Amino acid sequence: MSDSTPRRPLAVLAASAPPRTRPSTYPEPFFSRMAKREKRPLGDLFGLVHFGVNLTRLAPGGESALLHRHSRQDEFVFILEGEPTLVTDTDEMELAPGMCAGFPANGIAHQLVNRTERDVVYLEIGDRTPGDEGSYPRDDLKAALGPDGSWTYTHKDGRPY
Repeated sequence: MSDSTPRRPLAVLAASAPPRTRPSTYPEPFFSRMAKREKRPLGDLFGLVHFGVNLTRLAPGGESALLHRHSRQDEFVFILEGEPTLVTDTDEMELAPGMCAGFPANGIAHQLVNRTERDVVYLEIGDRTPGDEGSYPRDDLKAALGPDGSWTYTHKDGRPY
């Protein structure tokens, strides 16, 4: 490691990692729906580039994301605390600590919703495959992952937000 290379930690207390400064990259009217979600990007602390890991907390009434699926990226969640509802485009299921769920690319649309009175905490892990697109079956939204790693959002008919 050269003197110009930033030092990265070898280990951290996950709950002490800094939260994202913005709760979401969604445009309004979807952005405000993520107000009860807090993500701590753990993978970024270590310079991980091929996959991301977030420690995510959903307050009562919070949503993990809009109901969505990815075209190229796989996702995995592991519940640490609380009892979220896994909502898919075909079903719903109550989850509990110790349970996990995985979502292959182009699979079912999914989201976690906290319908309880206490916080939900979980790990979410996903790859960062270039060229990914997000589709949202219940919302007028389409997403495309740019070469710089940022998401661009449009209406389903292609109009920009």
